[in-house]
Amino acid sequence: MKKTRSKFVCQTCGSESPRWMGKCPECGAWNAMVEERLDASVKTGKKIRGDGIDPMPLSKIPLISEERSGTGIGEFDRVLGGGLVAGAVYLVAGAPGMGKSTLLLQVADGLSRQGKSVLYITGEESLNQVKLRANRLNLAPDRCYLIAETQLDVIRDCIESQNPKVVIVDSIQTVQNPDLQSLPGNVSQVRDCGHNLTVLAKKLHVPMFIVGHLTKEGSIAGPRVLEHLVDGLLLLESTENHLFRLLRAVKNRFGSTNEVGLFEMTDRGMVEIENPSAAFIEHRKSEASGTVVTVSMEGSRPLLVEIQALVTPTGYGIPQRTATGVEQRRAAILLAVLEKKLGMRFGTQDVFLNAAGGMRLTETAVDLAVVAALSSSLKDKPVDPKTIVLGEVGLTGEIRGVSRPAQRIQEAQRLGFERFILPNGNLKGLEKSSRVEWMGVETVSDAIHRLFT
Repeated sequence: MKKTRSKFVCQTCGSESPRWMGKCPECGAWNAMVEERLDASVKTGKKIRGDGIDPMPLSKIPLISEERSGTGIGEFDRVLGGGLVAGAVYLVAGAPGMGKSTLLLQVADGLSRQGKSVLYITGEESLNQVKLRANRLNLAPDRCYLIAETQLDVIRDCIESQNPKVVIVDSIQTVQNPDLQSLPGNVSQVRDCGHNLTVLAKKLHVPMFIVGHLTKEGSIAGPRVLEHLVDGLLLLESTENHLFRLLRAVKNRFGSTNEVGLFEMTDRGMVEIENPSAAFIEHRKSEASGTVVTVSMEGSRPLLVEIQALVTPTGYGIPQRTATGVEQRRAAILLAVLEKKLGMRFGTQDVFLNAAGGMRLTETAVDLAVVAALSSSLKDKPVDPKTIVLGEVGLTGEIRGVSRPAQRIQEAQRLGFERFILPNGNLKGLEKSSRVEWMGVETVSDAIHRLFT
């Protein structure tokens, strides 16, 4: 005897409710509760007990070496932590049009050239559409096998029978479990299909890439539990009307979460940027005020980034404060330090900050560069174009040291920078050179004085 019951599931956070509500009580999203019908049979009988598994001491667990295999794309391997790990499941997310399918098709081509079989499961496009994209990108992966399917049972049987070395599922929002009476893309479908595919990948020790879409709010479509199931979450993002694509590892159980891969979308697909520092500062106007170059560490890679500031008298009652690529709260703290310690007045000024190139800077080592750009725009005096500014700014106006200064300076020297404003604590251990001018500073006022005199 079967009973039919309904539940309402929030499409934003996955919370469930026995009745419909206009506003989700968990995440506060409006009109996100969708009805889902389930067929539940009346269960009788005794509970099934397991065979019993004895816990094993941590010291007795055998250690299996972590073997990685490259994909043939250096920037992609950097984000993964050095390559693919057997049985690892990666969720590749991004807004529509970012190039997720293009990038993974290039990954399939790179793996195929190494003699590894790849199973590409497409649920959004037909086989002919994928073939057309491959021809446009001049890709001919001989060992890449395609199947256009959305049914979970068929996909699972195909993976088990084909026994590929790598599996690509594009996308999880199109996969459907017929046992659940809900449409593909709903929370229940995404959660159940993601769980089944993850378990299958662990069972067969096959690396798997699952494509996920982003909503207009910037979150991954589907429940947050999908992010917890996978071993890595790779986010492909870009700025509006910008050619660069940034691949970030938001989560990675087998590597660092600070690495960034840089690509450019071209008619040949996603092309690796060999010299990212030069690409981020190539359009810089050297004699303009309000622009300063700094070096930010993205994982193990130093990147030169241009900080731009525009300070202008406000035409409104309340001054505007806008920051793109720089944390808004951090910018507010630095403005307060400038007003308190240097007497600069921003109360009647609109302030706009931007990290050129679409970079998102989170480390405090760029604080002094932000301060220098704000001061330069307010004074309308340009900073020497061959100068690099580094340092963390404290609330009392002191300049604190930064990590890995030698690596940052080496990258800047490679691109022709000759003058460095650094915290005094970072001068120790640096090799002196006649071609480079070192200037150690202890306070914000000391740094501003050296920059503009």
